[in-house]
Amino acid sequence: MHLARFAALAVILVLAAGCSGGSASPGWTFGPPPSQSAAASTEASKAPESMAPATPVAAASASAEAGASAATRIEVTLTDMLKIAPATMTVPAGVPVTFVVTNRGTVLHEFTLGDEEEQMAHDKEMMEAGGMSMPKDEPMAIGVEPGMMKELTVTFDAPGATLAGCHIIGHYAAGMKAAITIE
Repeated sequence: MHLARFAALAVILVLAAGCSGGSASPGWTFGPPPSQSAAASTEASKAPESMAPATPVAAASASAEAGASAATRIEVTLTDMLKIAPATMTVPAGVPVTFVVTNRGTVLHEFTLGDEEEQMAHDKEMMEAGGMSMPKDEPMAIGVEPGMMKELTVTFDAPGATLAGCHIIGHYAAGMKAAITIE
């Protein structure tokens, strides 16, 4: 029992040392604050950059620190309450945006980017596939297992608006979506 307490303390000390970095400011960043305005339905031109493999949520802070200055980072949470948080986001045009997506639920969720037409086409595709198949990672979509975190980096070429949605059967229809304004 004493050895287990010592091991837990050692882990805490290692994590604290890794997070401190020796400066007063944190080594991690968040993207710009979410916009409170509703997104318009203008389609934006977009080009995917990269998708990172799934990471357990406990390791998310270490992976979020790596490469934080390379792109605007937006922390996104998916829940079994069929919510994507934040529900509105504002991102810059012409700059890589990394969505750091964490599934805090107990079921599979996905994070799919696209305008309403693209969201509805994907929803139809999921329904035809039975809706419970594992969504494969694509240039504008990732499937995130429960308790996992994945990153999706995209550059939106022009100002406008788009959406993020989850298309596990019934999720999008129940409101599991977020509005993204591109400025």
